[in-house]
Amino acid sequence: MTAPTKLRLGMNIDHVATVRNARGSAYPDPVRAATLAEEAGADGITAHLREDRRHITDADIDALMAALNLPLNLEMAATEEMQRIALRHRPHAICLVPEKREERTTEGGLEVAREENRLAHFIAPLRDAGCRVSIFIAADRPQIEAAHRIGAAVVELHTGAYCDFHAEGKLRERDDELERLTEMAAYAQSLGLEVHAGHGLTYDTVKPVAALPEIAELNIGHFLIGEAIFRGIGPAIREMRRLMDEARAGR
Repeated sequence: MTAPTKLRLGMNIDHVATVRNARGSAYPDPVRAATLAEEAGADGITAHLREDRRHITDADIDALMAALNLPLNLEMAATEEMQRIALRHRPHAICLVPEKREERTTEGGLEVAREENRLAHFIAPLRDAGCRVSIFIAADRPQIEAAHRIGAAVVELHTGAYCDFHAEGKLRERDDELERLTEMAAYAQSLGLEVHAGHGLTYDTVKPVAALPEIAELNIGHFLIGEAIFRGIGPAIREMRRLMDEARAGR
């Protein structure tokens, strides 16, 4: 019997910067959080450099690129400014996400099918620079097909609806959304795309998603930073890692 492939955990450190920026101080330091995440078993670090710099800043990206041993996944909008920053730093991975100034967090997947031509030209220089380009999308067949056509290496499936339905006790809708995630993860992999997933995952919701064999990586941030207030970053990540490993092993 073939051993299950290890599921990677990407730790999003944005909200460490949110706490720091609330007081305009130098702490807590996102780079220190990234170092502790690595020690606890995270496989990568995710940071979202928003256009309004509400949490992660340009200086944070500079510091992370200089300090990290883990791969950095730079989340960003598909704008000329962000493209210039990405090409200057050349992080391991770039995840394109939709961005609205008024939203509290990323509210949905990127509309790839409607902007296919623009996004194809946008990601071409990033690919040429050696960055793995990921597209954050809903578990939707046309969006997956469009991401494949424009040359993305990875799609990250939005798990927010699944998690919201669970939190609201809408179990039928939750199960329907999980079925959609299951089907679309398999479909994306069949096209040759690497499949990631994330948004809103918690200890209570992670195992059914982590059990999907097509998914190579989960990106989790807000929940783990919240848990870290009570447990510490290390214990919070190790518990998530345990649940992920159990799910991947079929337990």
